[in-house]
Amino acid sequence: MSIQKEKWMVINKKADFKGMGSRHKIDQVLARILNNREISEDKDIEIYLHGTLEQLHSPHLMKDMDSTISILQKKIREGKPIRIIGDYDIDGIQSAYILLKGIKRVGGVVSAAIPDRIKDGYGINENLILAAKEEGMDTILTCDNGISALEAISYAKSLGMTVLVTDHHDIPYTEDGGERIYLKSQADAIINPKQQECGYPFSGICGAVVAWKVIQALYEAEHLPEKEYLEFLENAAFATVGDVMDLVDENRIIVKYGIEQMRHTKNPGLSALMQQKNILPERLNAYHLGFVLGPCINASGRLDTAVSSLKLMLAELPEEAVPLAAALSGLNEERKAMTEEGVGEAKKKILENGWDKDKVMVVFLPNLHESLAGIVAGRIREIYEKPVFVLTLSEDGVKGSGRSIEAYSMYEELCKCRKYFTRFGGHPMAAGLSMAREDVENFRRDINGFCTLNEEDFIPKIHIDVPMPLYYVTKELVEEIEMLEPFGKGNPRPVFADKGIKVREKKVVGKNRNVLKLILQDKYGYTYQAVYFGDVEEMLAFLEGREEISIIYYPKIDSYMGREEVQFVVSNYC
Repeated sequence: MSIQKEKWMVINKKADFKGMGSRHKIDQVLARILNNREISEDKDIEIYLHGTLEQLHSPHLMKDMDSTISILQKKIREGKPIRIIGDYDIDGIQSAYILLKGIKRVGGVVSAAIPDRIKDGYGINENLILAAKEEGMDTILTCDNGISALEAISYAKSLGMTVLVTDHHDIPYTEDGGERIYLKSQADAIINPKQQECGYPFSGICGAVVAWKVIQALYEAEHLPEKEYLEFLENAAFATVGDVMDLVDENRIIVKYGIEQMRHTKNPGLSALMQQKNILPERLNAYHLGFVLGPCINASGRLDTAVSSLKLMLAELPEEAVPLAAALSGLNEERKAMTEEGVGEAKKKILENGWDKDKVMVVFLPNLHESLAGIVAGRIREIYEKPVFVLTLSEDGVKGSGRSIEAYSMYEELCKCRKYFTRFGGHPMAAGLSMAREDVENFRRDINGFCTLNEEDFIPKIHIDVPMPLYYVTKELVEEIEMLEPFGKGNPRPVFADKGIKVREKKVVGKNRNVLKLILQDKYGYTYQAVYFGDVEEMLAFLEGREEISIIYYPKIDSYMGREEVQFVVSNYC
């Protein structure tokens, strides 16, 4: 990628890097990276580098936690049937699994329902409530949903049911004269760290972590040993990465230790899925959770029913888990092919209709499988660096998903157009909605009319942590950098850059000829092994006739035939 398509910016936050490095026995490069992430106090650095599970926040700090536990204990003692209602994505599946297993452990009469994406849509609804009532359920316990389902919860209360909400999504509101008025729910208790009255110190957790905190508090009340609720740590970690939460604060600790636990998992379903995707447990990392295993869990909710993913998690024997894992992997391969077709159709329609001129792109693809709208929206956003909504036809009108850019809070902007929606919800970076077919063009007009983005907001910015010459990188430094893992949203892989680089050799490799192996030479004459995984043909054309280039890179240890050496992964060039 050339400089015309992006802006390279060096993060230049000053600090005593030498002193930080000396006190914490780390290289100054690491000290600078930590400072770039606003981690500069000695206490915060120690927690970041060496944080333990003891530093996780107490569940009792959450609003309504203690009252929820009291209600649950009473229902369990009385033998009242409890229906958990989750969601069809990885966070909803893991949340439901945690609550189902956790409540059963303390003797609760409990079952779980997962909404059908096509028939039910997102989260709790009247169909699921009525089914629960007809099956004799006394209590509904939501997870990863429910905070916006005001009408559905009102309906459940009218049937005489107890409703407990556990969620992490934004609290719905209306605006009056520029002032936000948060809408009230009739639920008997609501656990959501984003509530204004909630005293929990970190609101950026996913639904599965909220569910895990509920089980922690329940087990404490039931005087069960700590190790029992820690069994669900790997599920909380899986959902945190899968739901793309920021890997900061306690999320980082949960994922770090959750991945370590998953490498030795006792869950037959997780083991079978890792085997299906040829992942060596000892090499499992956050990338595998987000981009290999997670999509398989999500695939069932997209193309089939997410109940099969919950069944995989609940499998007690390998012979039960293996066929379920194979089926989910197959569904995900089908989903990938359908996604590629959808992206191609979206690109074609954008050019035909001139939608690329809009600041906020609303792409109507009536024939796209509605479960793929969010994935296609994400891919189109990567191409155009603009907020994107992809809409599809559904049984009751139009459904859609949006993916945003950092400068645009998608949920807040949707609130300005709420008159068009039968349902909507989401985050600053992603959202979902339903509307009538005739309102699509009105929505396109208004969402753009309200948009205040300028041209500068659409230029991708790459923030360079350290302009670091290649010769400075050693195997020991790379191992230190690995202390910063797990990488992901909110804790990105560090970005390094060097200039005056000559490309001495280049060779296209890989089954699909999609990898470029390089020999680089710096201005001091030293040579280095490097690799590029982007558009190979584009880079080859760029290199033609050029003496020197600048690169953005990340170093890693390459192991081959028992030998280890530093290899540079080039991500950008100009």
